[in-house]
Formats: sequence, C-alpha cells, structure tokens
Amino acid sequence: MSGIVLSASVRQNLLSLQSTAELLSTTQNRLATGKKVNTALDNPTNFFTAAGLDARASDISNLLDSIGNGVQVLQAADTGITSLQKLVDTAKSIASQSLQQPVGYSTKSNVQFTGTGVPSGPGVATSADITTSKLNGGVFTFTNSAGTAVTITVGTSPTAFNPVTKTATVQSVAQLNQALADAGVNLSAIITGPDSLTFTSTNDGAGQVITATAAPAAPVTLDAINISANAAGGGAGGAVVAAVPDPSSQTARATLVTQYNQIITQLTTTAQDASFNGINLLDGNSLKMIFDETGKSTLTIAGVTFNPAGLGLASLSPGVDFTDNVLTGKVLTALNNASLTLRTQASAFGANLSIVQIRQDFNKNLINVLQTGSSALTLADTNEEAANSQALSTRQSIATSALSLANQSQQSVLQLLR
Repeated sequence: MSGIVLSASVRQNLLSLQSTAELLSTTQNRLATGKKVNTALDNPTNFFTAAGLDARASDISNLLDSIGNGVQVLQAADTGITSLQKLVDTAKSIASQSLQQPVGYSTKSNVQFTGTGVPSGPGVATSADITTSKLNGGVFTFTNSAGTAVTITVGTSPTAFNPVTKTATVQSVAQLNQALADAGVNLSAIITGPDSLTFTSTNDGAGQVITATAAPAAPVTLDAINISANAAGGGAGGAVVAAVPDPSSQTARATLVTQYNQIITQLTTTAQDASFNGINLLDGNSLKMIFDETGKSTLTIAGVTFNPAGLGLASLSPGVDFTDNVLTGKVLTALNNASLTLRTQASAFGANLSIVQIRQDFNKNLINVLQTGSSALTLADTNEEAANSQALSTRQSIATSALSLANQSQQSVLQLLR
C-alpha cells in the first residue's frame, strides 16, 4: 500500500479534538486575563470602544492629583484666614484695653467765645437761657478733618439737631450739649462769663487739637476740631488752651501700642506662611483648576493680599496713636473692617472649596462609570468560562479516547489485510 488512509471515524475524531483544543485554549486565555476581548481580532468594535473609555478614565484620573492639590491650597488659605481672624481679635482686645485706660490728659484743650449780639432780655447768660446774654444770635460752626460742618445757632426757638442738614437751634446749655453729642462733636460747653461760652474737649476726644477761626476751616489731623462763629457768637474766639498729656496714662497707652504692633507683624508672617505646594492665595497668588480632559471645564480662584496693608491696618506710633478714645476708636473701626473682610473672603474660599470637592467626587464617580462600561465590553464571565473549560476538558478527554479506539480498530483491519 502506498499510504495509510484514515477512516472517516478517525478523521472525524481528529477534527473534533483539534476544535476542542482551540476552544479550550481560548477559554483558558480568558480565564487567565479575565477578559473576553483581548485584541481587536476578538471583537473590533468592543475592543476599540473599551480602549477609548479606558483612555478617558486614565486622563481624568491624572487630573485628580492636581484637583487634590487645589483642595489643599484652599484649605491652607482657610487655615490662614482663621489664624488671621484670631490675631485681629487679639488686636481688638488690646485696643479695647486702651479705651479702659484713664483719660490720657491732665488738661483738655479748650477755647472761650464771648458773644457780641443783642440779648433777648435783660440779664446775663444762665444755664436755662443763654439768649438773655450777648450770645443771642450767635452761630457756631464745628468742622472736622473730613470737612463735615455742624452748625448750631443760639436762639429763642430751639430745634433738635437735624442729622441731614446738620443744624440745630438751642436756648439752654443743656440743649447745646445735647446737640453737640447728637452731632458726634467731642466738645462740651459751659458758661464762663456773663456773655461767654467755653468749649472743652470731652474725655473721648481728650487729646484733640482745637483751632478757632472767624471762618470755617477743616483741620488737617483726624483728632482735631475747628470752631468758628459769626460776630454775634464771638468771631474767632479767644486763645486756645492746648491739651496737656498725663505721663503715666500715656506710658500705659504706649505699651499697648507696642503690643499692637507685635500683632501687626504676625499678620504679615501668617499670611506669607499660608501656602501649599508653592501657591499662596493669601499672598496674591491665583489658582486655576482644570476638571476635564479637554481643559474646557475650569475654575480660576483669585487670590488676595492679606498683609496688614491689604486688611487696611498699619503699625501705630507711641505718643500718636491710642492717646485718646477717638484715635483708639479709629483703630477699632479699621479692625472691625478687617474682620469683615476676612469673614467675607473665608465665605468665598469656602464656596470655591465646595465646588472643587464636588467636581473631585464627580470625577471619581465618572472614572468608575467609564471603567465599568469598559469592563462590560471586554471582561469575561469567569464562572461561565470556568464551566466551559471543564466541559471542553471533558470533551477533549472523550475525543482522545475515541480517537485511540478508532486508531486501534483501524490497525487491526490493516493487520488482517497483511
């Protein structure tokens, strides 16, 4: 015989065994990789779609680190603002101690005006009625450094202080002092002669400088007041008596100024230290956040400069600041404004932090969605593949046995033919 001719049953068993081996190899590969689509040859559509989903998930995942850094930058800024607020509160406490100090002047500034008008009746000025003196018809103007003028007229038809027109008409000393208080003028008046009034700084403005002129004029410094009058009121008034500082009180106030300045220094260093990874939102830096892989979804967080100047605060000078309550009040007003600025900015940073954290959580969830979608296209059902593997192994074993039997039968036939 020129060759061995395989019987139909042998050929069939060989083909079955080959097919089973291929299927078993595929199943074992799926079990090993955990995927049913490993190359484009397995399923081009699923393979490339899954690859795109995985690539986008990877790109978004890379952004999470920068988003996390952004969260830390905002938290560092919030921590800095919290500390700055505590320092400002401490500065407020120091300023409040200045308000509790004894009056810083043993003699307060004062000036006397002697009227030249026509009395409303016989007699001299009394506490109940100053129009009976030559002060009747006197018009007094009190001008502060901002140029705001308060006009008070001595007359027989009194009217209360009008905060809009900043005018009043008074007949008694009590009415005059009430009008001055309502107008926020730190002066009090007393009768010092038949036709004379003396204006003296109150305790709050104990250190203020009084100037007296015939025509209204705005003084240069904050803690100062200009008094002018018409002819009936006494014109430019008499010589001004300057305030005399009290050494002990001023020494105590100067000590508070030193303590205050230490706090101001800490404001500077605290703001400079509130940085993370080189970005400091309290030192003028801005932060740009990118939330998606295209770079189109962004958030730019503008920084602020929260050094003392940025908060509207400044160092004080002993013997110049805290010398009386008016100047102390000026500092307290600036501190209150600084507190408001800090609270407002903390709220703004808090809103930005919420946005960033929401986008951070969104990106994490989106990555899970993309990866789940990719897995649905490529991952194999391990339970199913394991069952297939067991079935194919059994089938392969049966095919091998059948092939062996068929081959033995064919060998027996050939032996007889020989």
